[in-house]
Parts: sequence; C-alpha cells; structure tokens
Amino acid sequence: MKIFEALDRRRRWSGEEALILEQVQRVVAESIAPHAARFDANGEFPTSSVEALNGLGLNAIFIPEAHGGIGAPFRLYAEIVKTISAACASTGIIYATNMHAIGPLIEFGTEEQKARFLPRMFEGGLAALAITEAEAGSDAIGMQTRFTPDGDSIVIDGSKLFITSGDVADLILLFGKWSDIADPKRAISVLVLKKGTPGFSVNAIEKKMGHRASSTAALSFSGVRVPRANLVGAPGDGLKILLASLNRSRPSIAAHAIGIARAAFADTVEYINLRRQSGHRIVEFQGIQFLLADLASELALTEAWLDHVCAQIDDGERDFGVEASIAKMRASDLAMRMTTEAVQLHGGSGYCQDLRVERLMRDAKITQIWEGTNQVHRQFIGKSFVRK
Repeated sequence: MKIFEALDRRRRWSGEEALILEQVQRVVAESIAPHAARFDANGEFPTSSVEALNGLGLNAIFIPEAHGGIGAPFRLYAEIVKTISAACASTGIIYATNMHAIGPLIEFGTEEQKARFLPRMFEGGLAALAITEAEAGSDAIGMQTRFTPDGDSIVIDGSKLFITSGDVADLILLFGKWSDIADPKRAISVLVLKKGTPGFSVNAIEKKMGHRASSTAALSFSGVRVPRANLVGAPGDGLKILLASLNRSRPSIAAHAIGIARAAFADTVEYINLRRQSGHRIVEFQGIQFLLADLASELALTEAWLDHVCAQIDDGERDFGVEASIAKMRASDLAMRMTTEAVQLHGGSGYCQDLRVERLMRDAKITQIWEGTNQVHRQFIGKSFVRK
C-alpha cells in the first residue's frame, strides 16, 4: 500500500484539511461503516449515517466562505467522498448529491437565492438534482418537463425518473423547458423546488441492485407553482448551467467510484494474504500477483488523474469537460473491474452477502451508468479529436 500512501503525501494537506479528514475518518469508522451492511440489506435510508455527517457540518465543505461555508478546495471534497463511499456507497452518494444539486445554485444563483436556500443546507438539509426523464437520459435535450411563466410564478408540469434523494430532499434543482422558447436546446431552464410544494408528488421508489440504502425516486409535477424568483439564471440558461454542473459532478462520481474500488482492493489484499490453497497463500501465486499489479497500477493512475482534474477545478479553469469525462469513465470502469475481481479472488465466500465485496460489486455497477453512461463519455472524448 506504499504507493497509495505516497500519493496521499503528495497532496500536502494543510493542518486544517488534515484535521477535517481525521474527523471524517473517525466518524466513518465509528458511525457509518458498522451499519452499512444492515442498511443495504433492509433497503433502509441511512438516517443515522447522514446525521453523523451533519454532526461534522460537512455540507459547509462545498459552500464558499462568502456564504458562510468553509470553501474547501475540491480536492478535499473529493477525498471526503472517497472516504465515505469506501465505507458505505449509499451514504457517499447521498452526500455527493448535495453538492451536485447545490453547486449550480452557488455558481449561478443570485445573492437573494443563496440567502434563502443555503441556510437549509447548513442545517443538514438534503438536496437532489432532477434531470433524467423516461425519454431523456443521457440526451438531456429530450426532456419534456415544462415551465410555464404566469405572472410572478412559474407553473411546472411533467415528471422525472431515477432521482437520487428525490423523495427526501428539502431542495430540488429541477431542469425543464421554458414554454415560450421553441428551440429545444435554448428552452432548457432550471429552478429550485422546495419539498412539500403542492402538486409535487413521489410516484415510486426504485428497488435497485446496489446503493439500496440511497433512495432513487420517480417524481411528478402537476400544476406545481413556484415563485419566479426561484428561477436560476434566465429562461434558457439551463443547458449552460447543466453542462457546467456536470463538469463538477462527474469528478465527484469518479471520487465515489474510487472509494468503492479502494475498499474492494483493501479487502482483497487482506484476504489473499491470509487465505491458503495447496500449501501457499493465494498472494504467492504468480498469476495472482500479475492481476494485483494491474489493479494497483490502474487504481494509482486513476487517483492521480482525479488529482489533476481537482487541481483544474481549484485553479479556476473552466474548460475541463473532456478531463472530467476521462476521470468518471476510468474510475467507474475500474470500480466494476476491481469489485468483480475481488469477488472472484474471495471465491465462493465473495459471492455471499457475509462479505463486503459482494455489496461493493453491486454498488459499483451504477457508477458506469449515471452522470452519463460510459458509452456517451467515450464518444464525447473521441469526438474531441475531430478537427473542425
């Protein structure tokens, strides 16, 4: 594990950052990891785990100091996501989704909007990002949810699918199309919807392969009326805001996937150093060592690339969409490969729910699908080399 320790030393955490990470690691070890298997088995929302994170005030990590937060660098946020996700992927994505949803409000919202909505997040509120629809997955331009202006209000009609924390979120960053704009790209707009608004309903909670403790909801909106002051940006600004938000949520998903991969790798190294077959420890077989070398190399390189993307974000760069896609794609592919090999190397025991690697394998799969499928990311990365 020395190569990963060296990587972490190169991050040169400040005293305050190191203290935050120590606190997160302690809370994760004491209050989150011990309950992860039970929450997964029962499909129960991990309320106690979320409360443990709120006890540290972790929502303040991604909120700037100007608005009362800590304003920590993105690389610290990413490390926190890795740490939580290694212990409980469901809790990790609940926390990460708060940033995915609130980040665009921080970047594009008015001071009045931030004053109204951010205090709820400091109090430990939950947020959701609502983009996907039945006919609009990776192709967000196909969304049909409609925003109709009506004086000082906006009337919302439509539905959303596969919305993480959609049933429990206090605030939902909701994307739809402005009714007065005909062009499907230019029509995309975004607003903030508060929990409990009349006409907003939760239609279903999905039963999933993995991330069973993180709720994934189907939502509907029938004549939902919100103040026009809840519109983020101007009508038609939604696509610009969406793309900017994805450039940060994709590295966040990469961190989440790396956390899963880290856990699977650690469990596997521990197991194959103890388990013996034919008079030898499993780790002593050359074929296993070759596999271990490949997995360790890919994990180290993926971590280093995510560090590079985090540095771009912290340096204020704006054009890093391809780099963000590479981070998300490679980290999620690694998470799936790492967990699959972990189950294989644990033998029959790995296929049973008594061991964490079984849960990690189920949790890893969705990382290749959400925030844009990896097929879409490969196309996007490949197209970047086409000369105009």
